[in-house]
Order: sequence, then structure tokens, then C-alpha cells
Amino acid sequence: MAPTRKFKSGAQKRKEKERREALRKTQVGSLNKYFSSNKEEACQAVNENTSEEPEQVVNDHHIEEAEELNQSENEENNEILNEDVHNAEPNQSENEEINDIINEDVHTTNSTEEILFDMDDPLNWNRTDQNITDFLVERGPKRDNNVIFPRDKCDRCFSSKHYFRELPNGEKQERKWLVYSVSLDKVFCFCCKLFAKKHLVGQLADEGVNDWHNISDRLKSHERSRYHIGSMTSWMELAKRLKLKLTIDASLQEQINQEKEHWKQVLERILAVVKRLGKNNLAFRGDSEKLYEENNGIFLQMIELLAEFDSTMQEHVRRINKHEVQYHYLSHKIQNEMIQLLAGEVKSSIISRIKEAKYFSVILDCTPDVSNEEQMSLVLRSVNVSATPIVVEEYFLEFLKVSDTSGLGLLNELLTALKTLGLDVNDIRGQGYDNGSNMKGKNKASTKRWQVFTEHVTGLTVKPLSETRWESRVESVKAIRYQAPEIREALIHLVNGKEDVKTKSDAETLATYNLQNFEFLFGMIIWYELLHAVNNVSKVLQTEDMHVDTAIKELERLLSFLQKFRETGFEESLIEAKEIASEMGIEPVFMEKRTIHKKRQFGESSSEAVTQSTAESFKVNYFLYIVDQAISSFKTRFEQFKTFEENFGLLFDLDKLRSADRDSLKSFCANLTNLLKHGEISDLNEDDLYHDLRMLSEDLPNETKRAIDVLNYLKEVDGCYPNAWIAYRILLTIPVTVASAERSFSKLKLIKSYLRSTMSQERLSGLAMISIEKDIVGKLDYVNLISTFASKNARRVIFQ
Repeated sequence: MAPTRKFKSGAQKRKEKERREALRKTQVGSLNKYFSSNKEEACQAVNENTSEEPEQVVNDHHIEEAEELNQSENEENNEILNEDVHNAEPNQSENEEINDIINEDVHTTNSTEEILFDMDDPLNWNRTDQNITDFLVERGPKRDNNVIFPRDKCDRCFSSKHYFRELPNGEKQERKWLVYSVSLDKVFCFCCKLFAKKHLVGQLADEGVNDWHNISDRLKSHERSRYHIGSMTSWMELAKRLKLKLTIDASLQEQINQEKEHWKQVLERILAVVKRLGKNNLAFRGDSEKLYEENNGIFLQMIELLAEFDSTMQEHVRRINKHEVQYHYLSHKIQNEMIQLLAGEVKSSIISRIKEAKYFSVILDCTPDVSNEEQMSLVLRSVNVSATPIVVEEYFLEFLKVSDTSGLGLLNELLTALKTLGLDVNDIRGQGYDNGSNMKGKNKASTKRWQVFTEHVTGLTVKPLSETRWESRVESVKAIRYQAPEIREALIHLVNGKEDVKTKSDAETLATYNLQNFEFLFGMIIWYELLHAVNNVSKVLQTEDMHVDTAIKELERLLSFLQKFRETGFEESLIEAKEIASEMGIEPVFMEKRTIHKKRQFGESSSEAVTQSTAESFKVNYFLYIVDQAISSFKTRFEQFKTFEENFGLLFDLDKLRSADRDSLKSFCANLTNLLKHGEISDLNEDDLYHDLRMLSEDLPNETKRAIDVLNYLKEVDGCYPNAWIAYRILLTIPVTVASAERSFSKLKLIKSYLRSTMSQERLSGLAMISIEKDIVGKLDYVNLISTFASKNARRVIFQ
């Protein structure tokens, strides 16, 4: 008797192949009925098809054929099957890549853009092993209650009401098994996705359901099915065993839990180091990336310091040195990953605050970085209504690399960024822009000349002149204003010393023709008085919570000073200049300028113009010219604030609000309502605003002095003055300066020393965000993040 064949013959295999080809051909065009040029017909086709058999994916005949095909393909080389899967499920390869990341340490990837594994997304549950399943069951399904469900082509979307099932007696029972995938815009069954056999279940356990028209029927049909009940039973039994530690591998599970706790403690300390370095602008790495080596950077040195006193880090370092662990989370790539995670949490916190406030303003400024690429700083200003008391805050969000710095180019970058952040451009109520860029000083003092300076000058140090910062300008002038004699002595010492010829020549020119020139000393005093007054106002205006009413008062005070200085400043400065000249032995005289006599033409009068004295000429052509230019410049800026005062004046000037008559108050409300109108919709109702302000003017406490105080009072009497509440939030949202955007530029140079490897734009912005938003970073909670990484790494250690 011939032996039984172990494998099918070639003829049998050819027949199986023909059957597969026939089955494949029957599926060609099966999706065409779901697509139509007419939107209503397409929606109707989908609804009709899905409403008949909600959960029946394939019929019994196809199931049997699929099982036979699977059996035969296991005996072959699977090439055709792989090709079918690739064609039929284009997202499977992506899912496998994402799931591979959770099984490999993040810092082992060659890509600079690591993909974050979202454990809560059913998209990533296609290839879960028992370890991941245990973790998901032990933690339970998670839902994001802040998700805004998108609408489909039929203008329908998922609703959170489907998370509950209404019973006949009116009670509601929670569908704990129902989870929503944000990335796919589909719903899944948690237990069926993890426990059911894929070829025996419906869409809720396979590719998900987004048939929102029939979703209620689909859910009811699914929860009554036998395989769903079986999956629920498996879920509950495993959850109970994990809770009571009664699984088959209970001892192993206990060991995993111990390792998980160890890795949780390790990650908490590593994250604390990353947070501390980021918040304090400190570089992470050095020349080496190994523990206990020279120049290995602050990050690893902090780990070494913790290991000296902390038992957890001591054990972690011991395992690393003994090569007992392969994944230690100390490499530069995991540092980058943690920076990105921290920045993501900070950004999410900021966006949630801005969405709660609704109205916000954008502040943009551009500057080239050290690689000569234009970087645009994006800062948003909003009113934090959740804080007590209410505060106005400006948040740095990110650096945007721009190639087109025109108005249209910056607008497109802004719109793209706001769309990515999920913010509505229609909620913008103010804008601030600046074209200034930071400059670097070219000249630096040598150590030898600096020693000469310190020997003769013991007070203020001389500083280079900045092109953008008033603080640096006034400090540069101040050092010479109050130390001119000492600086001259230092320059003379250089002239008589052993310096090179050029140094001697420059020093002699400064000492003889500048510091010994009375006009130079006089001009220096004039400039110091002007810059000192401007700098004081500039400091006040640069605060993050600066309001329009305070800015107007400060500019009024500055203009008043300039007008007074124009009248009396020349004589007062002249007296001070003569005192300094007398101390330095300089004759207080103005330089005589050669008079130019114009040739008199035929018919011109022979009368000569009145000749001005040298002092009068200096006053007209120097002093008055400078002061008038300053007054004109600040008046231009003051006019912009005057426009705000006309539109919002009664809101921040409470004395005017209390004394306003009915007609002026109605006119103000009509103007403001029209101003805040976009299209046919306004943020305010004219009549309701008038009623709110009229009642508010009578009810405001006497101690209320500022607009922010009014907003805090409105928060206390929640809901009494809704239109006034909106108006004051918009008022405080309007930006006064772009100082916050300019402050972020200081982080660009610091960031270059953080990490020496190439960084993405996201991580560059992430480092700046951690450094700037220190208050938010200190309040972040990383329990879920740490638990995920700890569980993953603990299982690696146990099973390796």
C-alpha cells in the first residue's frame, strides 16, 4: 500500500490556486457601490447596505472557503497571500510599524522623527501579544472626553451618548467596551478587539465602524451577539485574575510588577533630570555618552550624582555597568524623545487654556538663527479665566521655519500652525508683529586692555551698543556719563603703554577728540536723559500682563516728560556738562564752525541773515532736532493706542464708565458691537451690553480700579453680566508689545548647546518651550507615560 502523501500534489496546489483566483475575482468591484458622484446617493447606498446585516461581514460559504484557503496557504510559501493582504489592507503595514516601535526601545531607531506609540488607540491593537493584552486589561479602556468628533460627508458624527445603553426601565448602562479611535474616526469593541477570533467577528472587532447613521442598530446587534458575550466573559475573567494575582503565571506576574515599579522609579528620576536641565537652560551632553567618563555632560553627571545617594538609581547604574540590561534610557535619543514628550504635554496644557478662554491674540516676530535660517516665534496671548485671580498670560508655542517673510508668507505659516494646533482663526482678537532681529557685537576687548580698564575704572563697565535693546543702549551711555574722567585715564594709559600702533591711535583719538570734546560730553548727557526716560517706560510695557490702559498712561507720561525736556532740558544739561568739563579740565566752549557766505546774485537784497551763536546753533541743530524726532515717533505710536481708547475707553477707564450718560453709553456699545463683528455675527449684543454696563457701573465695588479687577468681579458674580464678561476678556486679550516673541529669540542660541546632534524643528521648539513655560512644566503629570514605559521595559527584562 502506497504511503499517505504528506503534502498536496502539484495538481492539487494548482486547483487551490485557481479557487483563490476565482474568489479574488468575485470581490472585484465590490466597493464600487459605495462611491457615487452624488453625495446623497452615496450616503443612501451605504445606509441601505449596512442596515440589512449590521454585523455579518461574510456569509458562511465564504467563511468556510477562507478557512480552507488559510489551511492550504500555510503549506505554501505565502507569497500570494502576502500580496493579497498588502493590497486589501493598506494600513496593516503601518500598524505593524507602529507596534514594532513599542517592542523596541525608542533610542534604537535610526530615524530622527520617532513615532510615539499611543496605547489607547485601537489602531495599534492589531498585533498585541499576551503581555500587552494583560497591561490593557489591567488598566482598562481609556476615553478622551475632550475629543471633537469630525463630521463625515453626510454631515454626521459619532456622539458620546452612545457610550451608554438605555434600558427599558429608563436606566442607563455604560458600554465600557465601546472605545473611539481618534486617528481612524471609528469605534471599536475593546474586548472583541483583544479576545475574539478575527474571522468570526464583525467590524467592531476588526476594521472598526463609522456608519454613524446606523450606529445605534450596529451597537445593539453587536452587544447581543454570542461572540461579544464570550469576549466580555474572557475580559472580565482575565481582569479578575490579574487583580487577585491568580493567573497561571502569578509568580512571573509578581516579578513583572516588581520590575515595573523599579522602572517607574527610574523613569521618574530621569524625567526629573530632563525637566531640571530644560528649565534652567543647561546643556545636556558633552563629548562622551558613557557613565563615569570625562566630559560626558551634565545629564549623565546628574545620573551619577543621584546614584550616590538614591538606591533606585544605584541599582539602575549597577545593572548598566554589569551589562544586565540592554535598554537603560540614558542615550541622547531617549533624551530627545523625553524632551518632545514634555513639550507635547506643555503645548496641550497651553492649548486647553486658550480654548477655555476662547479669545486670543497672536504675536509674531522673525529672526535668523546661527545657520541663517529664518525662524518665526509664535506667541499667543489670552486671559486665563480658570486662575484665581484671573491673569493675562502670553505663551510661547513654537519656532516656525519660514522661507517667505512677506506678509502673505507669514500669514500662510500662521494659518497652517493654527490649524495644526486645533485653534480657530475666527477667535483671534488682536495681532502683534515686529521685523526686528537680534544682532551680535563684533568688537570684543582683549584681556590685557580689560585689565587696564579695571585698574582705572572700578564702577560701571563699558558695553557694546545694541541695535535693538533700549536697556543695552542706556547702559552703554550710562557707563561713560558717570565715569568719563576714569575712562579717559585708562585710554591715556594705553597710549603710553606698549600696545600696537593701531591700538595707540584708536585710544588717543577717543581720549583727545571725543572725551575731551565739550560737545561730546554735552551730547552724552542729553542722550542719557532721553534714553533713561524711554527705558523706564519700555520696561513697564514689556511685562506679559501689560494692558492697554496702562500703556496709554505710560506713553502720556513719557510725552509729557519730552515736552518739558524740550523747554528746560538744554539749560539743565548744559549745567551738568560744564561740571564734568571742569572736573576733567576741559574748556566748556562749543566748536566754531566756518561760516559759509553765499554769493549774492543780481537783484538779491544785501541784508545778511541773523548769525546764530555756537550754543544756539547746537541747540537748534542738535538738541531740538533729537527731541522733536523722539516726540514725533512716540506720538505716532500713541495714536494707535488712542484708537484703542476710543473703542474700549469706557471699559478700562472706570471713572468714565461710572459718569457716562445714557446716550454716550449707548453710542459706545453700538460702536464696540460693530467693531467686534465678523460677517453678520458679533461677539456682543448691543442692547444686552448696554444693560450690563449700566448695571455694572452701579454695582462695582469702590476698590475696583483696573480692568483686570473688573473681570475678577465678573467671575465672582458668575453669569450676571455675560456681555460685559465677553467684552472685558477681549479687551485684556489685545497685545501691547511683542516683547514675549523677542524674549524667545534668546533661546535659539542656548538651544544649540543643548544637543550637539541634528534636531528636528519640533524638538528645537520643545526645548525652548520647556525653558520658557517653567510654571506649566513643573505641574505636569506623567503617570500614564511612565507606567507605559515601565511595563514595557519590565517585561523585556523578565523575558530576555
